Amino acid sequence: MVTSARVSQPSEIEPLRNEYRAEMNCQIIHDSIHARPGWTREYALELAGGIVGYGSVAIGGPWSKAPALYEFYVQSGQRARLFDLFASLLEVCRAEHIETQSNAPLLSVMLHTFARNIRAEAILFRDAFRTSFAPPGAAFRAAAEEDAEALERHGLDTEAGWLVTLNGEIAGAGGVLYHYNPPYGDVYMKVAEPFRRKGLGAYLVQELKAVCREGAKVPAARCNAGNLASRRTLQRSGFVPCGNIVAGDLA
Repeated sequence: MVTSARVSQPSEIEPLRNEYRAEMNCQIIHDSIHARPGWTREYALELAGGIVGYGSVAIGGPWSKAPALYEFYVQSGQRARLFDLFASLLEVCRAEHIETQSNAPLLSVMLHTFARNIRAEAILFRDAFRTSFAPPGAAFRAAAEEDAEALERHGLDTEAGWLVTLNGEIAGAGGVLYHYNPPYGDVYMKVAEPFRRKGLGAYLVQELKAVCREGAKVPAARCNAGNLASRRTLQRSGFVPCGNIVAGDLA
């Protein structure tokens, strides 16, 4: 049976994308790219004329000059032809890179089979347990408009929704991003340099996780692969590693 790939409309492959989300059963880092106009090109994968999977190539934003294949799915009953379908996709999609998460089983295999210069760009974390940090003098609260000046002075995100203070002074800021596949929320934070190594980072992450759960969401997080301080903070606050964002070159 002949395999082929062709450009597809998002609506045509949406049922397959729902299958992919269900099978992944985790935070999908690049899920929101599909909804951004001009950021992605979708391909239907066909076997003997019937659609059995899809591939997605990022062509906008950070990938505008170097398109990256970031999603690949084939229905379970057709996976004996995985490599043939992927080769058909590569023939037409003109991707220069593959960028995926290592816990995406199909595309991570294709990455290690077809790409070169493979590198880990970030560590992905899932929530595993709850903590009860209470550093002396620390408090957690929502950010207010009048906090902007202090946030900027400390090099913190002025758009962050939540703060940690130490003895009343703003020491760190963070929030939860919800533009990933439901029900996942991505926790992010930063503690200003004068207030580090006091346990405030783990406390801030702990409280942001609680905010996420109170909204009936599932906390998740990531950090750069070489950021030892962030890695330790996330682990202390109840996150455990569950994968990497990995990339490799095709061109």
